[in-house]
Amino acid sequence: MKILHIVESYYPAHGGMPEVVRQLSERIAGFGHEVTVATSKNCSRDSLLINGVKIKEFDVSGNYVKGYSGEIENYKNFIAGSQFDILVNFAAQQWSADLAFDLLPSLKCKKVFVPTGFSGLKNQEFGPYFEKMKTWMRYYDMNVFLSNNYQDIDFARKHGIDKIELIPNGADEREFNSSKIIDIRKKLNIGKNDFLIFHVGSHTGFKGHREAIEIFKRSKIKNAVLLIVGNSCNFKNMRLISKLKKAFYWLIDKYYYDGCYDNCLKKEFFFNNSISGLRSGKKILVRQLTREDTIAAYKEADLFLFPSNIECSPIVLFECMASKTPFLATTAGNSAEIAEWSKSGVILPTITDETQAGYVKADIEKSSEMLENLYTDSELRNEMAENGYKIWKEKFTWEIIARNYEKLYLKLLES
Repeated sequence: MKILHIVESYYPAHGGMPEVVRQLSERIAGFGHEVTVATSKNCSRDSLLINGVKIKEFDVSGNYVKGYSGEIENYKNFIAGSQFDILVNFAAQQWSADLAFDLLPSLKCKKVFVPTGFSGLKNQEFGPYFEKMKTWMRYYDMNVFLSNNYQDIDFARKHGIDKIELIPNGADEREFNSSKIIDIRKKLNIGKNDFLIFHVGSHTGFKGHREAIEIFKRSKIKNAVLLIVGNSCNFKNMRLISKLKKAFYWLIDKYYYDGCYDNCLKKEFFFNNSISGLRSGKKILVRQLTREDTIAAYKEADLFLFPSNIECSPIVLFECMASKTPFLATTAGNSAEIAEWSKSGVILPTITDETQAGYVKADIEKSSEMLENLYTDSELRNEMAENGYKIWKEKFTWEIIARNYEKLYLKLLES
């Protein structure tokens, strides 16, 4: 098969969607198919052939609602003249899908759409966009959803879209089954007996860092570490800047800095030097780690805390399953469904964020109590860890997920 995967950002870009498409593209190419990825230009990308996957770059930005800029016609001409057997759009509400929608009726290849959540569905600004979406989805030979009960699949069912298939996300068995040993506790100066609570998520302001810190601070647990790992969305040389900021925190007004990464650094510094932090033996660590160190932290963590505000189908929860790490998460995306599938997670008391449509917040006080309960119940945590790992091996490795996509593509061609 000749397959075209279309996604706004791709490796070496970081994030959930780039990782999903990288895993699928590289593995399907490894199955013997020709895979091309159409995506944004990236100044850090030094080759247009990565692990058997061809890359076609376009300098385009924007979306249907905000408007577009860049190589718009070049991209549309590429899609219109493409000679692929399968075309797949990953994620809506960005240029790579939005510019392709009106071209779909003229394309002879089989077409697949992976909406990944429709995060703007409840945003009034996107009202006309989602009116058109009722028609656009009918142009596809199949619409693939990551969840059986999230708002994107509900939208499709409500408007009579009957070409529907469920293929969830997963976690990389090559990473999590690796025998490489990294003493991440020693590396980060975390005590061997400290209760390690882990959080992974870029500092976008919507991954629940603020809530995780508050839940941790208010919980009546001792000798514990909250490790937050995520890429900053603001600065290039964060290590140097972080050191400079910490050196002057006592002198600069605490409201001077802006952004999630800044706020996390401030809270780390002030809590770790507070009387309550020192007395309880608790501390917060905000770090940017290599992928290998991140995997090591997953495996070493006692609990994963993920009070995110908005998701589609969070890969980090599948990675918890793969690393035998029980998790606490809000209802963001299909986290509750993943908890049900895996029997390895508990859903935090969650409330709707009235200020932003489609967003949620953890109830801090009740979530703190839930954290305390799991902290004291090692038997339950161990049971959850084993449950998640078992089901992950059976259903949610990227090898299995990629084979499911391959089967779908072949089935569409046969039909």
